[in-house]
Parts: sequence; C-alpha cells; structure tokens
Amino acid sequence: MSEQKPEIPDLLTEPRLVSETGVAARVAHIAEPVLRDLGYRLVRVKISGNNGCTVQIMAEKPDGTMMVSDCEAASTALSPVLDVEDPIKQVYHLEMSSPGIDRPLVRVSDFARAVGHEARIELAAGLDGRRRFRGIIEAVEGDVVVVHRLEVGPGEDEMVRLPLNDLSDGRLVLTDALIREALRAGKHADEADDQTEDEAPEPEMPKKGPGRFAARNAQKYKAKPMLPAGVQIRRPTAPGKPTK
Repeated sequence: MSEQKPEIPDLLTEPRLVSETGVAARVAHIAEPVLRDLGYRLVRVKISGNNGCTVQIMAEKPDGTMMVSDCEAASTALSPVLDVEDPIKQVYHLEMSSPGIDRPLVRVSDFARAVGHEARIELAAGLDGRRRFRGIIEAVEGDVVVVHRLEVGPGEDEMVRLPLNDLSDGRLVLTDALIREALRAGKHADEADDQTEDEAPEPEMPKKGPGRFAARNAQKYKAKPMLPAGVQIRRPTAPGKPTK
C-alpha cells in the first residue's frame, strides 16, 4: 500500500482570511480574478481620499515578491476592466503596489512565511477578553498562529494561540531584522535579474493606459527602483471627467 502524500496547497488560489467591505469589496471582487489569471494574488484593496480619490490595490506573486514590471503588468490589465465595471462613481487614481516590508498578513501562508518576526494581530471576537496582540510569530499550526507576546500583564500568558478564522487585521512590525531580511532578498533578486538580463530583450515600458486611468497628455510611467518599503505604480485619472 503506497503512502499517501500530504496535500500541497495552491498558493495562487489560497483564500484570504480577511476581506474588504463596501466599495473596496466591489473593487476586490473585480480585481481578484484578473490578478489570478496573470499569476498574482490580491493582498488588499484600500480606498483613500489622497489626490481626491485613490484606489490602492496591493498584490504579489505566490512567493511574496512583486517587482516594478509586475505592478505595471497588473495595472495595465486592471485599468480597462475597472473602467468597464465602473465600481466607483467618481474620478480616481489607480495605484498598484507591492505589500512592502511591514506587509499585511492576510493568508495562512503569510503567517507561515513570517515565523520569527514581530507582528501586530487583531481578532474580531477576541481571546479571553482581548482583541489586540503584539509579539513574535513562533509557529502556525493549522488555522492557529502561536505568538510569543513581548509585553504581558499580571496573570497573562506569554505564549498565546490565536485562531486565524477570527482574524480582523494582521501586519508585520518594521524591525531591523525584518529590514535586513528584505535587503538580502532584494540583493538575491537583483543578482538573478543580472544573470538573465542578456537572455531576453527588455520589455517596452507602457506609455499610456486605457480608460479612465489614461493621461491624455501622454504622460509616461516613471520606473521606480526597488526599495525596502515596496514598489508601486500610479496610473493617473484622465482629466475632465465629471464626478457622478
């Protein structure tokens, strides 16, 4: 009788533990399948009042990376779809970005990858009357994350087991150790790019995006260097469209 191998989860289709509400949820519903078809997974959608209205879509590859060229490809694919679906009834800027170093933790695999690092975790219902926790992620056991709390009160346990099915919000804390790890990962990525630079022609930078996000003055993308804080590509709204 052959030994049954454990199932390996598909990281591309791994569900998120948290979801948006309202208009951001509608944008996420539109963006997620488009990103998945390109080989990316949605991390978060956030709508803010920056520059009138900015829709920030955070995405990544299943391995947690997201380069400038990936942001450009995702932005170019999403722009016409969002233009057709029209989830926001006003002029807005589309901002495509990577999760960055102090990234949101929205999937079980995010917590598994963050073992050994400090995080802030908030639960919806809470545990023993407490909703907010901060500490070092020690392990992930199924749908439970084990956290070593850095600050505890009288009678409280240093080690807590937090149910991820009750997750309301999670994010890595920007520490020196986290920055060093990100810099090492960026250096390895740069070395890999240098090795393959001569193997393929450099892709042409898109000059103008379609739909509402196209600049009518033929504004070009400005490539940004990879920085520890992550990368982003902003696609400006076409001027002159009245707010509905």
